[in-house]
Amino acid sequence: MVGNRWMLAALALCSAIGAPLAWSQNSASGASAAAPLGAVVRSLPDFTDLVEQVGPSVVNIRTVERVTPRNNPGGSGMDEEMLEFFRRFGLPMPNIPRQQPGPRRNAPQEEEQQQPRGVGSGFVLTSDGFILTNAHVVDGADEVLVTLVDKREFKARIVGADKRTDVAVVKIEAVGLPAVKIGDVNRLKVGEWVMAIGSPFGLENSVTAGIVSAKQRDTGDYLPFIQTDVAINPGNSGGPLINMRGEVVGINSQIYSRSGGYMGIAFAIPIDEAMRVSEQLRASGRVTRGRIGVQIDQVTKDVAESIGLGKPQGALVRGVEPGSPAEKAGVEAGDIIIKLDGKVIEKSSDLPRLVGNTKPGTRSTLTVFRRGTTKDLMVTIGELEPEKSARAKTEREEKPKATGAVTAFGLTVSDLTDAQKRELKVKGGVRVEAAADAAARAGLREGDVIVSVANLEINSVKELEALLAKIDKTKPLSLLFRRGDWAQYIVIKPSSR
Repeated sequence: MVGNRWMLAALALCSAIGAPLAWSQNSASGASAAAPLGAVVRSLPDFTDLVEQVGPSVVNIRTVERVTPRNNPGGSGMDEEMLEFFRRFGLPMPNIPRQQPGPRRNAPQEEEQQQPRGVGSGFVLTSDGFILTNAHVVDGADEVLVTLVDKREFKARIVGADKRTDVAVVKIEAVGLPAVKIGDVNRLKVGEWVMAIGSPFGLENSVTAGIVSAKQRDTGDYLPFIQTDVAINPGNSGGPLINMRGEVVGINSQIYSRSGGYMGIAFAIPIDEAMRVSEQLRASGRVTRGRIGVQIDQVTKDVAESIGLGKPQGALVRGVEPGSPAEKAGVEAGDIIIKLDGKVIEKSSDLPRLVGNTKPGTRSTLTVFRRGTTKDLMVTIGELEPEKSARAKTEREEKPKATGAVTAFGLTVSDLTDAQKRELKVKGGVRVEAAADAAARAGLREGDVIVSVANLEINSVKELEALLAKIDKTKPLSLLFRRGDWAQYIVIKPSSR
């Protein structure tokens, strides 16, 4: 910064005394020799043609809810755009005193009023009036109003909304509308220029631009988001993210903020994911997703190396739901799912996306890594049901009795009773009665059940004792254990001496 200020000051001084503001011949030739100017300097993009091309396809969306005076949320004194922001990002509402209406004579006690609820954006998907936006823009609305660039206003019908992906489709009765062009997200590159059009804080058809900061950003269960530095604010939600070819590549959906406003990080739903959802919404009003019934976790580098997987990839199965497609296919807790129908699972979040995009009833192949080897299992994809409330776990009625406990690696263990094996749905294993030293540091605790060590199944304390006697205690030891309904790998590292 000091150097830049000095340079500007020097240029100003040269101008004041009439000195020419040009490079000397030597300076120019030196710069030319260093690097061709055309290879280094690129002109900034001109977005004017894109705005003229795509702007007419972008719409403003206002939502209204019907309330009675006694439960009117509008008495908080906050403008609706900020209310939309707090609702969307789960921030606590500011403690602003509610406005108390004065007495009203001869007013009905239950008079219904229309209360503005929020402001968002959308874009025309088809010329006959289908419009794509965010689910949170229309969530809870009693009425949706769509305003076109030419100021025509329509009441819209909500065709369907999917909260899991935050995609919604609304329909207005109009024809000859300018539909957007859909782009290819696979061609989108990090560093590429993109543009957004929307209604931040109700300011219709505002244009902002920036670059793609990252792709495949994991911030949701079913979506790998596009991260950009395009200025996005409350009201931009549902508007298009546009590439330099005038194609829509995403739906602006979220921002990262500590202040309540734009801070340089925005997220967009990839348009290919949004189109898959919108097609189902238009066809049936709902989205059907596949499920196999497993609880998963990531595979750490230490675990991958210790069990012979090589690199950390796949989804670690921590639990299998009783009666689920996965259980019927033979998936076990502790398996690492590394492929679905030949598609590699690079990280655990890939699995629910791939399974969710698979049509229920499809026969698929799961490739799992189990105790040092890979195995293919055939699974019939089930249908994902609406979210259920978590069931409370029941306390164990029978307390285990330690028999033949052995201490190794800081462990005190006992054989499982037949009742415990039935409860856990395991053939063998040993129960941890106490964990100390290296075992405690690794995270083991009383009540855990060890089912395999170094990729070898453990059926009894006697087997564990024999195995630990042969193992080099100076090297890390991989171990698979169960904790309630969950299974997890850990690595017990020897104490440094």
